[in-house]
Amino acid sequence: MSLRAIPLLALAFILYNVVVLVSSADPATGAPAILSQALLTLPMISGGRWQFTVADLLILLTMILLFIELLKSTLTSTSSLVDHALSMLVLMAVLIEFLVVKQAATSVFFFILVACVIDVIAGFTIGIRVAKRDIGFTPGMGE
Repeated sequence: MSLRAIPLLALAFILYNVVVLVSSADPATGAPAILSQALLTLPMISGGRWQFTVADLLILLTMILLFIELLKSTLTSTSSLVDHALSMLVLMAVLIEFLVVKQAATSVFFFILVACVIDVIAGFTIGIRVAKRDIGFTPGMGE
């Protein structure tokens, strides 16, 4: 199994858990407090101030990883089948944690969950389309 078969969204899942579960002293209020910490504040021309928070960073990372996963799903190989299966396992782990872990009841974690759902659905859908193209079905055959 190559490293390409490892679902990258697992990194967002792990990073969220490290940031929120490990860093939180108070499990009840820790997640929202940690996620709302500003990493960067920039003054804008409008006079407003834009804050880039830990939550924003996690969501940005998740979107970048989802994009890479979608690109990976266009490749056909034996490792792509393993990647799809492992993506399904990551989705199940994220869903279970979202439902049963109090610190995972945040919008950031919900967006990680949605990214995992998109990854699994798109991975199988794109994989089927690419496989049909690679096999080279001609119109009228097998329909």
